[in-house]
Amino acid sequence: MYPASPREKTVRIESFYLDRYPVTNAEFLAFVQKRPKWSRDNVTSLFADTKYLSHWAGSTSLGPNALAKQPVTYVSWFAANAYCEWKGARLPREDEWEYAAQASTKSVNGRADAAWRQRVLGWYTKPNPPQLGNVGSGLRNYWGVYDLHGLVWEWVLDFNRSLVSGENREGGDEERDRFCGAGALSADEKEDYPSFMRIAFRSSLKASYTTGNLGFRCAANIKETP
Repeated sequence: MYPASPREKTVRIESFYLDRYPVTNAEFLAFVQKRPKWSRDNVTSLFADTKYLSHWAGSTSLGPNALAKQPVTYVSWFAANAYCEWKGARLPREDEWEYAAQASTKSVNGRADAAWRQRVLGWYTKPNPPQLGNVGSGLRNYWGVYDLHGLVWEWVLDFNRSLVSGENREGGDEERDRFCGAGALSADEKEDYPSFMRIAFRSSLKASYTTGNLGFRCAANIKETP
């Protein structure tokens, strides 16, 4: 995790819920059937590109290339966000997702574990398989969350925040060294290459983009009892 500003030394995260598994094709199909505006035939180009749910057999049917228990992919940020809202939830924020994902199978923070880090990097180096595995087929981490690494990339609520300029967030105090190579050089954990890769990937996205290896899961705030 990296603070929004170089002036910040720590990232504070409130307690939150995170889905144990990514959203599946079957779960997203149920959403589309209830909210037809998000079907492949009805979604507008403003909210999803032309590949949206293109691996499904039909607008409201899955078929052999989209098995029920596989993570749904070819979904835009808009569609993922709409699904989570339909479920009374939201997409996880980047800091929340990274906090959950830094856990290894045995530790809250596995980033300093060279073997764990290499395992994550190993997945990034592999081409997409012809068929994705089912959700829950990957490792369960310290928090009991599955598939944060090794199945699909995942949308987060603020996916493009890394490229919001310092001028926008700090009243004109522009930080020219925040981005790209210069930004990485100023990072405290330069060996945390998996995080840099995720930041780079998210920064390449637009909210209407869809790909065959990008899915999502939902999160929610924990409501405090009065």
